[in-house]
Amino acid sequence: MSSAPQPRRLQSSEVDHAIGVLARAFRDDPTMVYLQPDPAKRLQVLPWAIGLTVHYGHRFGEVYVSPDGDGIACWLLPGRTELTFGGLIRAGALQAPLRMGIGGTRRMLALVQYIDGVHERCAKLPHWYLGMLGVEPTRQGQGVGGRLIGPILTRAAAEGLACYLETQNARNLPFYQKHGFTVVHEGLVPGSDLRSWAMLRS
Repeated sequence: MSSAPQPRRLQSSEVDHAIGVLARAFRDDPTMVYLQPDPAKRLQVLPWAIGLTVHYGHRFGEVYVSPDGDGIACWLLPGRTELTFGGLIRAGALQAPLRMGIGGTRRMLALVQYIDGVHERCAKLPHWYLGMLGVEPTRQGQGVGGRLIGPILTRAAAEGLACYLETQNARNLPFYQKHGFTVVHEGLVPGSDLRSWAMLRS
C-alpha cells in the first residue's frame, strides 16, 4: 500500500481556500462564461457562484482537499444527491439576483433545471455525485485530480455503487473516461449553445 499522503476531508476553516482554488480553476470554464460572459464581472461573481457548491457540499456531502491543498473535490452522498431548496438557501442561493443580476440568475436557473432533469433520468440507482472537481491551473495535468477522486471511486466500487457527474467542458471528457466514466447523455442547455455531458461510472 502506498504511504503517499491521501486526500482528506475539508475543514470549516478551509472553505474560503477551497473556493479560491476552484474559482481560479473555473475562471474560463464554459459554464462560468455562460453564467457571466463579461470577464471582469465574472471574476467578481465567481467566488460566490463557486461558493454555492462548496458550502452545499461541505454541509450536506463530503468535500475533499488534496494533500498540498491544490485540488478540491465536492461530492454528494448516495441517497442525498438531489439538491434541496432548504439546502440551497443555507448555501446562499437567495443572493443570486443581487450577485448575478436578472439575466445571470435566469441562466443559472435554466442550467440547474436542465442538469437536474438529466441527472434524474440518467442516474436512477444509488450513486455518488461529483458536483465539482478543480485543480490550481499551475498544477493541472499532473495527476492531482485523479488522486483526489481515487478514494471515492474505490469506495464506491467496493460498495457496488455508481458515480455520476456532469461537465460542460469537452476537454474534461478524456480525463473522466480514463477514470472509468462513460458518457450517458449529451445535449444543449435550452436557449443556449452550452453543451453538457452526463457521465456515469457503473
